[in-house]
Amino acid sequence: MLKKISLFLIVALLLIALAIFSAMTGSIKVSFWELLQGLFSGTNEQVAIIKDLRFPRILVAMLAGAALAVSGVLLQAVMKNPLAEPGIIGISSGAGFVSLTIITIFPMLYFWSPLFSVLGGAFACYLVYSLSWKAQLNPLRLLLVGIAINATFTGLGQTFNYRGSYAVTSVNQAISSVFTMKTWDDVNILALFGGIGLFLAHFLGSWCNMLAFRDETARNLGLRVVRVRLIISAVAVLLASVATAVGGLIMFVGLLVPHIGRTLVGSDYRLLIPFSALGGALLILAADTIGRTVLAPAEIPASIIMAVIGGPFLIVMLKRSDRLNKMD
Repeated sequence: MLKKISLFLIVALLLIALAIFSAMTGSIKVSFWELLQGLFSGTNEQVAIIKDLRFPRILVAMLAGAALAVSGVLLQAVMKNPLAEPGIIGISSGAGFVSLTIITIFPMLYFWSPLFSVLGGAFACYLVYSLSWKAQLNPLRLLLVGIAINATFTGLGQTFNYRGSYAVTSVNQAISSVFTMKTWDDVNILALFGGIGLFLAHFLGSWCNMLAFRDETARNLGLRVVRVRLIISAVAVLLASVATAVGGLIMFVGLLVPHIGRTLVGSDYRLLIPFSALGGALLILAADTIGRTVLAPAEIPASIIMAVIGGPFLIVMLKRSDRLNKMD
């Protein structure tokens, strides 16, 4: 247990250090002491710019990463599939597409985009369940159905890029995976709804552990399997959809972080969920910081960096997964 506590502390300290480094680095560079003094005195113009522009970006990246990672953990518990991830199985793309469609038709509802994203994510999750269920959840069928749904929603979403309207352009900027020009309003939205989801997720660890058993065994232990699956799925959809609405469509976070978490802290979801929240925040902040600085002043979206990392990682997991070797 001491080793696991140490791992939590290490990841938390790395996250704090990276956040400070990210705040100090960019087109405007300040030292740590300049940053600290400017925050307290309010007289340093450069620090004021960093506070208004760079701090919201950092916080959005951290909150979105935590939400996506925990969403992946919950979906893997519900679907009994280590490859379940909101980006891969279409929940994120469904959230983005439905939100984009409604706001294109009704631009005055732009500030309700998180709600529409949740509805879209819930619809995509329903499609994955209904089309992949055959007596029980089959990991391979679920993954293939999810990939197909993700491709469908992604393709439909891309058609909006050719309409050329101002509303669509604005929405595309809002759901893009570049964290440029994020505001404190974005932070507030993600902190509120994402915070609710993360708070609820920390109480679902015991249920997630019981879902690892066969459904019959879980029922004999007193677990209402269907109800529990619906509750956990609802929290996972909330987290993934809000993260997509504010932070953009980013894949593989919910795949990479839980897998690393299982290696470091084990498969107990009571530890895996909070560890994944920290790890997801660290991963996306690192991806955004690298994308913002490596080719400055040009920027590489965090989604591209995650795709470069996550694609090969998914291939390795597929090759190592014995459960995906046979088809029903």
